Amino acid sequence: MGRRLIVMGASAGGVEALRAVVAGLPPDFAASVVVVLHIPRGSPSALPGILDRAGPLPAVPAEQGALLRPGVVYTAPADHHVLVVDGHLQLSTGPSENGHRPAIDPLFRSAALSYGPDAIGVVLSGTRDDGTAGLAVIAARGGTPVVQEPDDALHAAMPASALAQVPGALVHPATKIGPVLGELVSRPVAAAPVEDDELLRAETRIAATGVPTTDTLDGATPSAFSCPDCHGVLFELPGMPAPRFRCRVGHAWSPGALEVAQARAVDEALWAAVRALEEKADLVERLASAAHEHGRTRSAAAYALRAARTRGQAQQLRHLVEDGWAEREQDGGAIEE
Repeated sequence: MGRRLIVMGASAGGVEALRAVVAGLPPDFAASVVVVLHIPRGSPSALPGILDRAGPLPAVPAEQGALLRPGVVYTAPADHHVLVVDGHLQLSTGPSENGHRPAIDPLFRSAALSYGPDAIGVVLSGTRDDGTAGLAVIAARGGTPVVQEPDDALHAAMPASALAQVPGALVHPATKIGPVLGELVSRPVAAAPVEDDELLRAETRIAATGVPTTDTLDGATPSAFSCPDCHGVLFELPGMPAPRFRCRVGHAWSPGALEVAQARAVDEALWAAVRALEEKADLVERLASAAHEHGRTRSAAAYALRAARTRGQAQQLRHLVEDGWAEREQDGGAIEE
């Protein structure tokens, strides 16, 4: 490519980290910067203005087909993946990854594929393990992985996950990452042969075009799990980090994101069961009242017993949901530490 590319990914707590990073970038920075921050799909992003004010470099929303220019920070818009292809930006409404669009891993994969050793990936504050797979690919293809010091992040899970899979990554607090990137970009990059990676090409193609599917992913095998988004079969992908999953239409899931989505699905199912039981109890109580008014005492007693039993079942399920939430809060705290 002849130019360096910085790709950065962040989630919860990421605005503060991104501001700190761009504030430390030199004004003559000789690389393009592309940023993905997880944002709600229906909300316009205020990130370009925030980062534009935070540091010496202009920050603009990523636009389809835009030529990457050194010294400019590009931010992913809502509800679009952003990728880099042949020195240009490409926006996509391809399948979500880990429930997100924009997602971090598609950007990182495209950078690894297009820029190889010229790519620098940065993982900042966030929950779960988003960005880990993409950063591992950047490192595998000769690029430079950089991770925010977990103790410096508002949410340590994302940096900690990246470090677990890419232990050779450079680790710095957010305020130091900008100057470090300036030093890295000023150094010459040693050319290194990069093997072709058909899986990487296929996953980048899925994110860019939405053209699936698992049929195009060599080595993908059916798993015992279903996709939380479309409920199709998830296929386990080969290679590291493992395990990773994609469904037939292209939704991608890391293990951490899949577990959270499964927990949400269990909650929804349990609350639906609670609602159904409460409604059944209400109906049977009405039947008991009607039977009592018409002098059918045996029927009234049977209905009343059935209603009480149903209320008890609903209460048991309520306790089960509440206990599950309490356990996840405890587990989540331990993971963040």
